[in-house]
Amino acid sequence: MQVKHEWRKKEKSIYLPKTKPELITIPEYQFITLHGQGNPNSDYFNEHIQALYSVSYAIKMTLKKLSNTPENYKDWTVYPLEGIWDITEKEKQNFKGKINKDELVFDLMIRQPSFVNESFFNEMLELTKKKKPQKLLNKLHFKTINEGPSIQMLHIGSYNNEKESFIKMEAYAESLGLLRKSKIHKEIYLSDFRKVDEAKLKTILRFQV
Repeated sequence: MQVKHEWRKKEKSIYLPKTKPELITIPEYQFITLHGQGNPNSDYFNEHIQALYSVSYAIKMTLKKLSNTPENYKDWTVYPLEGIWDITEKEKQNFKGKINKDELVFDLMIRQPSFVNESFFNEMLELTKKKKPQKLLNKLHFKTINEGPSIQMLHIGSYNNEKESFIKMEAYAESLGLLRKSKIHKEIYLSDFRKVDEAKLKTILRFQV
């Protein structure tokens, strides 16, 4: 029986941090990514999520059925949704203390195991286009990302209260003599914000230093 790679247990340092800031070096990983702009509360944003998950599950389920699997293959739990967040240049120039969510810029992504390559991703992308056609599938990319030294912590509660956690993270970075590279940051969604009560949402916040 094939043992499943369960990231919740095997990669705790990456995906289950504590509710206080910590310094961590994130290794190089590969992702399916999708760039977009707009309000995360919109149906358009949900379409981005659906496109990412449809291909991620196509990869997982197809590999599970193959008799000739890639070297080092092991069944796995699909990784959580992640997002890198920024704001438009227009919003940066006109910023007055409160972000207009319509001006948010994001790169949503789902990590893929090391034995999944770009060629197989392209195969599964074409398969998904036939079985579950969606216009955003044409915008998906397969990328390798190396975040390197970063500060992260687990934020519990509303996304609107993330500023409190970022203040703690920036103070912690400063105490180590480190500088935040930019205001761009990553969020990893351990809870499904479409189903979980806002006060109980668990989100990893992370920025590079």
